[in-house]
Amino acid sequence: MTARPSGSGEARAYPRISVVTPSFNQGPFLERTIRSVLDEHYPGLEYIVIDGGSTDGSVEIIKRYERHLAYWVSEPDAGQSNAINKGLNRATGTILTWLNSDDYYTPGALEIVATAALAHPEAGAYVGAGDIVDTSGAVIHHHVPSSVISLETMYQWIRGEFFMQPSCFFRDTAWRAVAPIDESIHIAFDLDLWMRMAKAGQTFVTIDRLLSKSLAHPAAKTTAYTNLSIVDVAVVAIRHGGERVVRQHLDDMAIRLSWSEPNLEKILNNPVLRWLEPLISLFVKPAIRRRDTVPPWLRR
Repeated sequence: MTARPSGSGEARAYPRISVVTPSFNQGPFLERTIRSVLDEHYPGLEYIVIDGGSTDGSVEIIKRYERHLAYWVSEPDAGQSNAINKGLNRATGTILTWLNSDDYYTPGALEIVATAALAHPEAGAYVGAGDIVDTSGAVIHHHVPSSVISLETMYQWIRGEFFMQPSCFFRDTAWRAVAPIDESIHIAFDLDLWMRMAKAGQTFVTIDRLLSKSLAHPAAKTTAYTNLSIVDVAVVAIRHGGERVVRQHLDDMAIRLSWSEPNLEKILNNPVLRWLEPLISLFVKPAIRRRDTVPPWLRR
């Protein structure tokens, strides 16, 4: 199901939206995240910041905006998912979400979500498009969610067919039906939450608009732990009935690797490839040269 909100700015009885930002030593990015939420100028905003006891100047940044916050705290916690749970448990909005401290909203995102929520009150969650950007703001990847989101389509996350968490908002009723986030899951706890919502009968509406941007940088969890992310997604999918899809994907990976391994040295030492190396390097964005996913000659 797809909603196409107008974003016209018409005065409406918009629902209260609660946004939780978990953060720990993300000072270089935190202010942009906070400003992106506040600059929405959404009349029914409840903004909560849960800091894990940062020592990098983050607290000073938060204090500059504290009069605009419904609640904030800086204290040691048990990690990102624990911080999100703490924030969502305090939230009083009809529509809930979290926005990590290195992500940010596009202008008008909250109004777009509110319009979709009013048009589809029967839905449990609302998902828009999102961009992955580098530190300069250049778009690395524009991701549009599938027009149909269900438990079965979520099994395909392991194949890269996902939607972006910062662009996903959900009703308080959907949250209460499955809460809390499973804090034992390191990375794919968002997928686990969405799958539990789907299994509980919550429907997902896709919104044909860009809602958020996610920063790809070395300290980001999905960048720093690329391989662990794949494992996490596989474990979560199997937990919720997706074993067949996971096994098929792993079989496909094994087939590709069985071809690649004996041919890798030939490929890397090919004189034509060596000659083209400087040209290829020009077209590979530095932000996506991850050491565990690219050939050695692009790791510069």
